[in-house]
Amino acid sequence: MATFDLTGRVALVTGASAGLGRHFAQVLAGAGAAVALAARRRDRLDEAVREITVRGGRAAAVLCDVTAAESVRSAVDDAEAALGPLDILVNNAGIAISRPLLEHSEADWDAVVDTNLKGAWLMSREVVERWVKAGRPGRIINIASLLALRPIRHVPSYCAAKGGLVQLTHAMAMELARRGITVNAIAPGYFETDMNRGFLRSEVGQALISRIPLGRSGAASDLDGALLLLAADAGAYITGAVIPVDGGHAVASV
Repeated sequence: MATFDLTGRVALVTGASAGLGRHFAQVLAGAGAAVALAARRRDRLDEAVREITVRGGRAAAVLCDVTAAESVRSAVDDAEAALGPLDILVNNAGIAISRPLLEHSEADWDAVVDTNLKGAWLMSREVVERWVKAGRPGRIINIASLLALRPIRHVPSYCAAKGGLVQLTHAMAMELARRGITVNAIAPGYFETDMNRGFLRSEVGQALISRIPLGRSGAASDLDGALLLLAADAGAYITGAVIPVDGGHAVASV
């Protein structure tokens, strides 16, 4: 039977100091992987690493600004020096700026697109170059969004970046399949995080949640199955897929 065990694998998760990224790192470690947690805030990274190591897992904190190629290169160097060659990359780092289209500045656009889309491309390129040179297979999991498939108002840069990430997933999957590298995406629906907590608890946010077919917003644990499927041997024949984890929101008629 195909396995979800990640013992002996090494993973790197970006945006891992908080929120879903921190949860993803814990899930991968719980499945047996050694995990490099990458983000910009050292104090929160160290705290997240301790959460894994006290449970007997292997983890390392690496500082990384995913929008800067040199920082990406250094982060991968540090991760591999601490834990060994990577097998799994989770491109999770992301930000959102909520302003109407005509109030979005060029700086807003650049910040969101550079983090959510360019950052995933830079990380993937750096890791894939190493895999190809070494003749190693690998797994890339991009964290997209329901908003790549079903946009809403006031976050045009976020919708564009996540839509681009879905297409980048497809393009990389086609190009890398013959090298034994799978590239897939998870498209979460509405999950409460630091980024959207205020909105989801507002009257408008609660009204939105009421229209989700399963009747609730997502819990972080609802993403565990998709993450492990795409990271482990159980998902070895899946590439170029975008898996919505959204309580049925993407197919709802309202």
